Amino acid sequence: MILIGVLSLLGGMAGTVRAMGKGAEVPRVTKEQLLSMMGKPDVVILDVRESGSWKESKQKIQGAVRENPEKDIQGWYDQYPKEKTLVFYCS
Repeated sequence: MILIGVLSLLGGMAGTVRAMGKGAEVPRVTKEQLLSMMGKPDVVILDVRESGSWKESKQKIQGAVRENPEKDIQGWYDQYPKEKTLVFYCS
């Protein structure tokens, strides 16, 4: 169910990206596109669901890195290399 419902770049991050000076719309990724990207060394999948949703969920994308959006986004955003493709997902 998660693979169907949340495999897109986090729509809510669009404002954050613009606020960080990027000024670009956040592209979306279909589940088929993400499946073809999984396991590639230049792709990082970030699970950015709020704590309650993440803790209650029994479905998680294997290999995804958990980042808490309730904390300082800039702090964890800067830790990923700029040459990597970051895919954010939530529910």
